[in-house]
This record gives sequence, C-alpha cells and structure tokens, in this order.
Amino acid sequence: MPTPRPRGPVSTALLAVLTAGPPRTGSGTAPDPVPDTASDTEATRPAALRRAVADALAPEPDVLGDADLQLALTVLYELHHRGVDGVDDAWEWEPELLAVRQSLEAPFEAALRTRAAHPPCAETDAAGVARWLFDLTASDGGPRLARYVARRADAAQARELLVLRSLYQLREADPHTWAVPRLAGAPKAALVEIQADEYGGGRPGRMHAELFARTMRGAGLDDAYGRYVDVVPTEVLVALNTMSLFGLHRRLRGAIVGHLAAFEMTSSIPSRLYADGFRRLGHDPGTTEYFDEHVEADAVHEQIAGRDLAGRLAEQEPALRDDVLFGAAACLAVEGDVAAHALRRWRQGDSALLAPLDDPADARA
Repeated sequence: MPTPRPRGPVSTALLAVLTAGPPRTGSGTAPDPVPDTASDTEATRPAALRRAVADALAPEPDVLGDADLQLALTVLYELHHRGVDGVDDAWEWEPELLAVRQSLEAPFEAALRTRAAHPPCAETDAAGVARWLFDLTASDGGPRLARYVARRADAAQARELLVLRSLYQLREADPHTWAVPRLAGAPKAALVEIQADEYGGGRPGRMHAELFARTMRGAGLDDAYGRYVDVVPTEVLVALNTMSLFGLHRRLRGAIVGHLAAFEMTSSIPSRLYADGFRRLGHDPGTTEYFDEHVEADAVHEQIAGRDLAGRLAEQEPALRDDVLFGAAACLAVEGDVAAHALRRWRQGDSALLAPLDDPADARA
C-alpha cells in the first residue's frame, strides 16, 4: 500500500515511527536517528506515538467516526497484509506497535459490538443458525446502493463505487483466509471451498481480485493495490478494519466466519445490479465480468457459507455461536454505512470521496 497521508495526530505519529527506519531487533523500540531538531526527535520516538494514542482515547471518542484512529488501524493492519511502501517488514511483530494496536482495537471492537446490535438467536443447530443468518440478511433492507447504480448512477459515480470498494476487492478473500488454520472438519472444508473460488481455482487470471482490477482498468482507474487510500472516507476504513480485526484474532474466528457468511449472502443480487449499471453506462463485458462472475458464484457461496461454514461452526463449537452472529451483524452494519454514505453524498450532488476523481487515472488531482 502506498504510504498514506496522515489524518490526525495518531496517524502522523505512527507514520513518523514507521518511516524512520527498522526497529531495533529485539529491543521493542524504534531507532533513534540523529535528528535535525528537537521536534524531529519527538516525532520519531514511539513514546510520542503512545502519547498521541492516549490523548486521542482519553475523551472516549467516536472510534467508528474518527478518521485518524481508523487510518492508524488500517496502517497497522496493513503490516500483516502486503505492507506499506517505505516501511520495513520488521515492524510487523514489533512489540511496541502491537501494544499500540491493542490499545486501539479494544475500543474499536467495543464500538462494533454496539453498532452491530442484532435480534437474539435461540438456535444451536447448524440448520437453525443458518436460518437465523438468512433471516438477518433478508431483513437488512436490500441492495439500495446497487439499485441506485443500476438505474441512476452517472459515469463518475460508477467509478467512485469502484474506488470505494478497491481497498478490499484488490485483496479479496485474504482477511477471511486467516480463518482456515483455525477451523477443523466441515467448517474448514466449506471455507476452503469458497476461498478456492475466490482465488480463481489456481488460475491467476481468474482470481476475483484480478477480475476487479480489470474492472477498474476498464473504468479508467489505477488498479494498483491500495492506490486510493487517501481519498476513501472513514466508513471504508472501518469496513476494511473490521475484517482485519476479525481475521487476525483466533478468539474472533467465529466473527470472521459470520462476516463472510453475511458478505456472501448479500452479494449475488447486488452484483447483478452493479453489472446492469455498468452495462447501462456503456462498459464492455471485460469491465462487467467481475460482477457477472459473482452473480452465479455467490448464489452458491451463500448456501455453503450459511449452512456448511457458519451453521456447522456454531454447532461444532457452541461457544462461538454468538460471535458468528456478531460477525454477520457487524458486516451488514459497516457495509451498510459505506452504502449510506455514498448514497447521501450522491443525492446531494457531491462526491462520495474525499477528493473527486477529476482525472480518470488519478484520484489525487
């Protein structure tokens, strides 16, 4: 991912630490380069980062609405994905940064649990939990954003949709794949079956992330990984961070399974509508192929994810049932927030991005 622009004091302090050089092996502290000024010394030391985090969390902020905290989490999580340009890979497991991440994750998870309030579920068997999940996704209100794109979106808004989705879609499936070694039996087999499709069945050109990259190119966008991190709103970072939080923690394996189940259950119909919208705007089959592929694939995946993955996991490990439900509800909530943001901005005649895409190949203009 390109090194993003800071969005506040925490992300400023974090990026100053990460770009100062590699951590001292085994010391748990960043290097202390010879500074030009006293302020430079302060900016490059992890102590400054700890203070920035403490100051940001002291007033109990709206973590889900705080762009600075969400960008900091995005950067910290990206160290476990493909890394950040100019940042040494040795930072991934540096104890000081792990402690900072943990201090941000606690209020983030608490806020997600509050945001993802859902009806109670008394079911304990696989079929019953699957029914509950299908009922939950069916009551979510339908694909409002997809219907707008199918019927009303103009070319600029369609391109903005791709940018909003690009931070996840260009690494599609990766956060959920972290659950594979944490499952056993039928749920593990179900997850592998879904993920094999996501990764193109071993064919690089059929990987869903590659199909999405092709869609971006067809719409005149840059398909470089993380290219548009500086222009996506906070809601997108929240949705991205939710998957990383669930995927990275073994204790939250139920939540990442529930998230995937809800994601797959709400993908097929919107994909058809998105494809219709891009065709309406004159795009060719190569550009719409990503969405067309998901119409059929996710109609199958939703059954596997709901019944064989999430339902069977809840039955196999009853203690995980509530986290499965939480993960599903959180997925619907945070993805719904992204959709609501885009619709609100577009209906006001504004861009859904922090900077409009004036140049078809450059969101930073």
